[in-house]
Amino acid sequence: MGRLTRRAFALAALSAFTTTGASAGSARVPSGPAAGGHGRAVAEMRGVWLATVANRDWPSRPGLTAAQQRSELLAWLDLAVRDRLNTVIFQVRPTADALWPSPYEPWSQVLTGTQGKAPGWDPLGTAVTEAHARGLQLHAWFNPYRVAVHDDPARLVASHPARRHPDWVVPYGGKLYYNPGLPQVRAFVQDAMLDAVRRYPVDAVHFDDYFYPYPVAGQTFDDDAAYDAHGGAFPNRAAWRRDNIDLLVRETAARIKAVRPSTQFGISPFGVWRNASTDPRGSDTQALQSYDAIHADTRKWVREGWIDYVVPQLYWNIGLKAADYAALVPWWAEVARGSRTKLYLGEALYKAGDPAQPAAWQDPAELSRHLTLAAGHPEVGGHVFFAAKDVRTDRIGAMARVVADHYARPATSSR
Repeated sequence: MGRLTRRAFALAALSAFTTTGASAGSARVPSGPAAGGHGRAVAEMRGVWLATVANRDWPSRPGLTAAQQRSELLAWLDLAVRDRLNTVIFQVRPTADALWPSPYEPWSQVLTGTQGKAPGWDPLGTAVTEAHARGLQLHAWFNPYRVAVHDDPARLVASHPARRHPDWVVPYGGKLYYNPGLPQVRAFVQDAMLDAVRRYPVDAVHFDDYFYPYPVAGQTFDDDAAYDAHGGAFPNRAAWRRDNIDLLVRETAARIKAVRPSTQFGISPFGVWRNASTDPRGSDTQALQSYDAIHADTRKWVREGWIDYVVPQLYWNIGLKAADYAALVPWWAEVARGSRTKLYLGEALYKAGDPAQPAAWQDPAELSRHLTLAAGHPEVGGHVFFAAKDVRTDRIGAMARVVADHYARPATSSR
């Protein structure tokens, strides 16, 4: 998320791949009526991502006391209530680590500054309990394959699974990743994530858009040995890689339902599946294609009903030629139409008022117009905003405008 992860990439993807040749509040707020019962889909999604990687949103810095961390976390939940939101998507496994006492992976260094050091409390358990007390849903957000935002295994705690199984790890683009092509890796990351579902009544398991890593110019993701061992039945490496991610999605969905049937499974993919110039089923865009670049067949997951909800990251303004919000909303609505998968839209609040962004993002009404446009498509069941720090800062009042124009009433109950 943020500077180091997917949100920064949304802009970079358009600069690098949008050519014609593109391919591949602090006091506790009294809780209102429950947002719809735990584990059931809300009638209207009003969500916010609470990112922890690199301390993007929370904790404000590593090394705070347990009491300080807890106070900050509750303040974020109170902020969601203040803005009449109903869902917090809390990043609990940012880099093959954990924000709960996991038997599989070390405590995250975002808490204490030292990977593997216990913080003296249970952030995920507290978040679930306190969110539910406020009538909020708590979706546990996991990154399946990212191990570190650096490429030095020696910097990982000695007990880290990536150090005990170096053959599982691929360095790429200055980061470390688990290899999605290894069945033992796929089983392990599912075990690690499902531990949280067993322990806590989370309302959903949430994946972001990182599957195979985004392309880095001049570098190759070295999965030759895994492909040689497991890819023989596929026409090419790309098809094998897509099948690896399909298996992750299908297996995770089945295992969630086996462990806690009321828990949903949602994914927030990059906003472009494929361009129509590549595939007639694609969108009228000229952007990076997640199907080809990161081997994520997001359209299939929706059409096949493998996931309970999808939140495409539509982080572009209305009228942007390469990826027009007004073109992508109807495309995703058509994909979701007739499927069991609910459609919510990811919104780039972080761009509002950023002087580096196009003129549209300097208008406080741009995001509100997004919600107005989406309301014309009955398949759209709500919106999720990136991210919590931007909800609080609200540089030019874009979030306040959304609340005034669209969230005048409290969030409705579940369906």
